[in-house]
Amino acid sequence: MKDSSLSAGRRAANKTLPGQVVLVLQGGGALGSYQIGVYQALHEADIEPDWIIGTSIGAINASLIAGNEPENRLPRLREFWKRMEQRHIWDLRSGFPGFNERLSYWSTITHGIAGFFRPNPLAHAGDAFVLGPERAGFYTTAPLQKTLEELVDFDLVNRCRPRLTVGAAHVRTSHMHYFDSRDGVITVKHVMASGALPPAFPAVRIDGELHWDGGILSNTPTEAVFDDNPRKDSLIFSVHLWNPLGSEPTTMAEVFNRHKDVQYSSRIASQIVRQQQIHRLRHVINQLTARLPESERNSAVVKELSSYGCQTRMHVVRLLAPQLDRETHTKDIDFTPGGIKQRWEAGYAHTKSVLSRMPWAGEFDPLSGVVFHEHMETMPQAAE
Repeated sequence: MKDSSLSAGRRAANKTLPGQVVLVLQGGGALGSYQIGVYQALHEADIEPDWIIGTSIGAINASLIAGNEPENRLPRLREFWKRMEQRHIWDLRSGFPGFNERLSYWSTITHGIAGFFRPNPLAHAGDAFVLGPERAGFYTTAPLQKTLEELVDFDLVNRCRPRLTVGAAHVRTSHMHYFDSRDGVITVKHVMASGALPPAFPAVRIDGELHWDGGILSNTPTEAVFDDNPRKDSLIFSVHLWNPLGSEPTTMAEVFNRHKDVQYSSRIASQIVRQQQIHRLRHVINQLTARLPESERNSAVVKELSSYGCQTRMHVVRLLAPQLDRETHTKDIDFTPGGIKQRWEAGYAHTKSVLSRMPWAGEFDPLSGVVFHEHMETMPQAAE
């Protein structure tokens, strides 16, 4: 039972939110457990997203939130990630550091994850062997479809409360496609298409066209908010799983790890700078229009030009998952219970810290349409 004074305090704090709450979830396989900690902290603060945008594992987590009533969301997320766990065959932590992680890696590669994917033996018949467009992958994701159908109510998803958007790459044209519950029906196939990362997973056909994981084009689909029509004042929690900053690699293992971070960390920094410039110009247009005589403002030409203006403000809070100790390039398939738990706890702690500080509250430059708030912390160490 909730404490009434605490709930009252939360409701008062939520009045300070500067617009719709948008949760943007990046792709990253097993790293996605960090996102659950983020959602848990928001949920406990009575902040439920109005709109969730996800790619790959972010789309899967997003569907679990959007496809359940608020009181069932965390239990369903816990159930999903419990099914994802790859348990150790032996516990050799003390004598062989990192051995369990390597063992888990090879177990995942050879056997898959029971509720997610399993090997496709025919994929090893030769790279010229004809598998068919919807079977061309080293694994089948049929188990994932079954899992999602058990844990996600897609009728609830399509009520659009919250709105759900998942990103996928159109195979034929290399164009990013956002499937949006505001504009059409979202099914389990749309979520699976968003997570169909080649060459591991086969493409998924939607409306006659094949789609791959949206992360190969835009792993952090924040642009979907910036390009929305009509735009709204927004508080955007942009949850990142891959670190854009890192040290120079000195071993091949470090090269592999850094390469993945660079590849999937997304272009959020350059996107934010560009959007800040664009939105500043929109605010400038508004102010210039306001300075014109009324007779000028009412002319057809000025009305058309002033339509490029915008008064909305978007606060972007970036939450960046820190690295685990001894993390390697296999981290995105680290479905060990310990890895999942550490990342989950880090997402929870980071988000609680942000909510306590409320960086979006205060005075800002009136010409700033996009305000960026960075949040980076170190990963809590696992107990020995």
